[in-house]
Amino acid sequence: MAANDAWIRDGGRVCLDFVNTLRDRWDVPRETIEEPEDLVRWLHGAGLVVPGARLPAPPGAALRPARLLREAIDRAVLSAAEGRLPALADVDTINEAVTAAPRPLLQLVIADGRLAPRAERLAGDVAAGLGLVARDAAELLLSPEVGRVRVCGSDRCGLRFVDRSQAGRRRWCSMSRCGNRTKVKRHQERVRN
Repeated sequence: MAANDAWIRDGGRVCLDFVNTLRDRWDVPRETIEEPEDLVRWLHGAGLVVPGARLPAPPGAALRPARLLREAIDRAVLSAAEGRLPALADVDTINEAVTAAPRPLLQLVIADGRLAPRAERLAGDVAAGLGLVARDAAELLLSPEVGRVRVCGSDRCGLRFVDRSQAGRRRWCSMSRCGNRTKVKRHQERVRN
């Protein structure tokens, strides 16, 4: 990934942020995870894997399953958001990835004078990190929040996000990015006509 092209993490869920690593879906789709090391950096930036998480051998073998998982999550979530059942193949792909997720170990800590669960441990390899992404997708698909998943209303963007606005009518992935650009573009079109 180019150094000046930071990943967007506005999806509201880690699984949607992962789906959003394929940009400009409505225009000319642009891959932001081009190399296996990009995948490790994305997973680390999402707080899912330890620094320098292990890649499978050969390292390039990580990209194909990651991209298949990403698209299965996208199709399944969009189907469920529209009130339809996801395709069985997509459910199977998500379930298979979930099996690689590290099992959370319930441990206690004393924080602020009370008992609390210890933060979940990070995955040590890419497959386990993708398993955590898949587990987040499974949790989203089983929650009422899936009905609030939206696709950005910009004619180029296509990023997916959870609409947590009170009214449930959010149209853009980010007001600072697509919302303002769309409003400026529409204003300029009205002024010209």
